[in-house]
Amino acid sequence: MKATSKNSVWIFLCLFVFGINYAAAESDSILEVGKFSGFSVDGKIPNSWQPLTFKNIDKLTSYSLLKDNGKTVIRAESKASASGLIRKIAIDPLKYPWITWRWKISNVFEKGDVSQKKGDDYPARIYITFEYNPDKLSFFEKTKYKAARLLYGEYPPHAAINYIWESKAPRETMVPNPYTDRVKMIVVESGDEYAGVWREEQRNIYEDYKKAFGEEPPMISGVAIMTDSDNTGESAVAYYGDILFLRTSP
Repeated sequence: MKATSKNSVWIFLCLFVFGINYAAAESDSILEVGKFSGFSVDGKIPNSWQPLTFKNIDKLTSYSLLKDNGKTVIRAESKASASGLIRKIAIDPLKYPWITWRWKISNVFEKGDVSQKKGDDYPARIYITFEYNPDKLSFFEKTKYKAARLLYGEYPPHAAINYIWESKAPRETMVPNPYTDRVKMIVVESGDEYAGVWREEQRNIYEDYKKAFGEEPPMISGVAIMTDSDNTGESAVAYYGDILFLRTSP
């Protein structure tokens, strides 16, 4: 995503604050955060998943529902555009440390580069945000969060993890987002080797957070999917299957 007059990554984090829903009862072993297979292709994407747009970015990625091998999935098409779909939900990563999902892409971006602002585009990504925790921030960071609270009425999340399908960086690469070190990028898939093929992923969010930030994770505050190509000016189509949180390893 491009930087705007207000850092778009920071705005993205702030947008997760409002209307957070709480996850299912503790007795449940699975949280169906993105049960896309249960959606009707004849209807709209349910309100539990809301559009995510950015200031000064007019071209939006299109999201729709379709059947793929008999299952409903979300199709995202980006043409030099950027937007996402978000669900605000509170999840305890100690109780539900595992996330699993399916995704498929048409191609990666030739100019994509996880280390550069101009290459900060991905055909597919899963975005996880974490609740604000002032005890783990420096004085300067607390001041920034307080300024955001005055602007938006609530504190933005403490941090975020991006699980991405990158162009060139090796799988398991973990680096700060080029706009802010409060967001860490983790390469789950890389390159065109599996373009056009459904890939099933699983990650231990609890362990990934500790590795990324060197501390215990706060509560999860939101989950998003996003396909964007506004920096590179390229095009891609992605498909997202169900997103589940689990108590134990899948």
